[in-house]
Amino acid sequence: MLRTVLVAPQRLLKEGRASRQLVLVVVFVALLLDNMLLTVVVPIVPTFLYDMEFKEVNSSLHLGHAGSSPHALASPAFSTIFSFFDNTTMAVEESVPSGIAWMNDTASTIPPPATEAVSAPKNNCLQGTEFLEEENTRVGVLFASKAVMQLLVNPFVGPLTNRIGYHIPMFAGFIIMFLSTVMFAFSGTYTLLFVARTLQGIGSSFSSVAGLGMLASVYTDDHERGRAMGIALGGLALGLLVGAPFGSVMYEFVGKSAPFLILAFLALLDGALQLCILQPSKVSPESAKGTPLFMLLKDPYILVAAGSICFANMGVAILEPTLPIWMMQTMCSPKWQLGLAFLPASVSYLIGTNLFGVLANKMGRWLCSLIGMLAVGTSLLCVPLAHNIFGLIGPNAGLGLAIGMVDSSMMPIMGHLVDLRHTSVYGSVYAIADVAFCMGFAIGPSTGGAIVQAIGFPWLMVIIGVVNIVYAPLCYYLRSPPAKEEKLILSQDCPMETRTYATQKPTKEFPLGEDSDDEPDHEE
Repeated sequence: MLRTVLVAPQRLLKEGRASRQLVLVVVFVALLLDNMLLTVVVPIVPTFLYDMEFKEVNSSLHLGHAGSSPHALASPAFSTIFSFFDNTTMAVEESVPSGIAWMNDTASTIPPPATEAVSAPKNNCLQGTEFLEEENTRVGVLFASKAVMQLLVNPFVGPLTNRIGYHIPMFAGFIIMFLSTVMFAFSGTYTLLFVARTLQGIGSSFSSVAGLGMLASVYTDDHERGRAMGIALGGLALGLLVGAPFGSVMYEFVGKSAPFLILAFLALLDGALQLCILQPSKVSPESAKGTPLFMLLKDPYILVAAGSICFANMGVAILEPTLPIWMMQTMCSPKWQLGLAFLPASVSYLIGTNLFGVLANKMGRWLCSLIGMLAVGTSLLCVPLAHNIFGLIGPNAGLGLAIGMVDSSMMPIMGHLVDLRHTSVYGSVYAIADVAFCMGFAIGPSTGGAIVQAIGFPWLMVIIGVVNIVYAPLCYYLRSPPAKEEKLILSQDCPMETRTYATQKPTKEFPLGEDSDDEPDHEE
């Protein structure tokens, strides 16, 4: 009986390690946590820096002003009346106009806080417009630091997974992400937040490249791979969906540390799942030597697909640092609305990745991505037309759905291009895909803040929207990419299993499995 109890969990773990579905679950959870941490800071950082830095400077200046004129405030010629109707304080003296005190034959005006109190109830906008404009650049650099670090690490992670397998890099990414999350929870300065964000970029690089490469290696059929990528990107979408609203609500009602501590706990659960399922202690290098990274970068079809991923995601990347600050300036939005503004985009992205993960294979992935990029550009052009948070629902929902179309089409195409034109080892090509994603999230926030400061938020949306619309026709070249000559020769001469793809119209169909061995006999 005892032996049966001990053997049963071992048998379940053994079956689980061979299960493709459990690998998909682990990758789903890893992408979920990575993107929750990516977006949970979006509504927190601008208001946190404002509360921490601007209010401290403003309060010190106000105290200095109050200390410089104590006699005016303590003058016996005044009596004060507080009105509960409009929350104003008025200074009154006999037969003297309100707001003026005659002391020692000189006129002295009432200190400015009284006028600020009058306007405060009528206008909920934050003070310090110049500070908010300058904060665009600082917040943009902070957000971009994660993508820049990920951009630097990705070229090393791809070849590393080709050498030692996907398990160890996947678990290393979990450890680094956990440390970054804890650091976010207890960071109280801009510098510490910057370090935590860059650390997140390193962990995200390991998790994303190893996770997507692992999926591509266990789902070898193109149709199944497309569905698996759609589900995995659903984890990414769910992280984007939950992150910003979760962060804004928790920061408003609980505190800054609460959302990060909850994410750290979820990361621990994911690490335990990886230990049970993925066996990170096991080194499992790829049996075939992968195509060198620089050779893949010379492939024009891979570059077109990578560019589509980059520019589509650059649209939402630019919105992350600039939209909350624009809402604070023009809509006078409270903290909780800053995160909820991204909710329509996240919900529609979740729908788009799951829906078009299946439909894109039927309608043509190139066409799906082309339509998606056109929709990204159109949605971005409509964002500045909103006058309140309700006006952002339509453009943001369209933006999320369009990016979901592009991502769910281009991620499987990257694996398809490697199968078709190179060696079927996926670490390096998904490192390129992740680099493209990171370039969007590096260039977007870092330049977006400076552009807003120079020409304004509406023109920024026009620029990035037009870029997406102009780039969209290039997706046509992915309609039927040709196979490399050496791949065609290899598939004809060698009795190895080859794969056919629904998105391609091959000139000659090569049968699968054992039938391919009989083909020379029939030709004779």
